[in-house]
Amino acid sequence: MAIPVKLEVFEGPLDLLLHLIEKNKVDIYDIPIVEITKQYLEYVRQLPKDDLNTTSEFMVMAATLLDIKCKMLLPKQESEEEEEEDPRAELVQKLLEYKMYKYMSYELKDMQMDGEKYLYKHPSIPDEVKNYKPPVDYDELLGDTTLASLNEIFNACLKRIDDKVDPIRSGFGKIEKEEVDITQKQNYIVDYITNHRKCSFKNLLSEQRTKMEVIITFLVVLELIKTGNVEVAQSENFGDIEIEFKKEIESVNI
Repeated sequence: MAIPVKLEVFEGPLDLLLHLIEKNKVDIYDIPIVEITKQYLEYVRQLPKDDLNTTSEFMVMAATLLDIKCKMLLPKQESEEEEEEDPRAELVQKLLEYKMYKYMSYELKDMQMDGEKYLYKHPSIPDEVKNYKPPVDYDELLGDTTLASLNEIFNACLKRIDDKVDPIRSGFGKIEKEEVDITQKQNYIVDYITNHRKCSFKNLLSEQRTKMEVIITFLVVLELIKTGNVEVAQSENFGDIEIEFKKEIESVNI
């Protein structure tokens, strides 16, 4: 098995040629083959004679350079039909490919060095966090129902209650505000939904006598939706909302 040997700063004949081209600041597509060959042979003469494997690679390239030099010294044959091929074309192509792979190796080396700076840690999420599930999926619970549609129904029920007020008798005397027992109203609404299992939100609101009772009913239903005790559905836009009982209701806090 051959052991790769690195001579000074050059890893092979193509690497030496690229160095000479960059050192002389010449165009790689227009290599001054005479001058480059002269400098290349000066380096080859300094190679150790005991390492035949490495020396032979440089000698093969030296022979190639001499062959190209000889072809360029020969008189050119003028032909109108086709242009004569440049003897340096094949060498230029090899140099371009070598240069591309050389700089790619630099990029990969930089990526490797940057990759060594990163540290990775296996996930260690507690079971309580990993197994957590939201108690209620509000998007699935409400479906197509929006706060705007609920607000419209709420306003319509309030208007219906206002329409029931006698415009003449309501002006007689002073009507004292009727106090509402919130706990009793909550229990009433819970019993109503539990017994009916499925009922109309509009019918539930229409049974309330005062504006305060409507507001309390509205808040209780929203709380039951939030806790997942009931689900609401609306078959069409601006249509009635159906309330469906889902699980036992222990208490309501509004």
